[in-house]
Amino acid sequence: MIVPKWLAATVVVALVGLAVMLWRSTPPAQRLALRAPAVAGVTGEVASDAPLLAPVSDVTPLDREAKRFNRYDKDKNGTITRDEYFANRRKAFAKLDTDHDGKLSFDEYSAKAIAKFDAADVSRDGKLTPAEFATTAVKRKPRTKAVCPPGARTSAPAAAEDGAEAQ
Repeated sequence: MIVPKWLAATVVVALVGLAVMLWRSTPPAQRLALRAPAVAGVTGEVASDAPLLAPVSDVTPLDREAKRFNRYDKDKNGTITRDEYFANRRKAFAKLDTDHDGKLSFDEYSAKAIAKFDAADVSRDGKLTPAEFATTAVKRKPRTKAVCPPGARTSAPAAAEDGAEAQ
């Protein structure tokens, strides 16, 4: 039996429409929540279907700011002087100022780029071919996916629900 193309297309459109209707009938929170895989634990229990949440840090923004302040306050007197504030910049400048004359020439400023070009220019003709230029690309580490162990859950779902009800 040969099915006409229009009939097959009608069935496909109907199925897609049904899938969209089912998708829309599910609440967004349920649709998008990450679910824990059902894995047997040490006791043989199967993990529940509760959403996985990232662990909450104990470090507050105020704690971070206090640590940053303490890094700059070298004499630990509770204030940051102009010299303390610019100390890191002075060190970076001193590394670049290779002739120690207090000025940065273009060659000093671009020393790393010049060295990179010279290393890539294998033919030593002052020009980079596409193959030579390709060696100057920044080497990036491959991205790794976060792996959450099955038992790593926090008590944040209750707090998240309370925040949702308050709005």
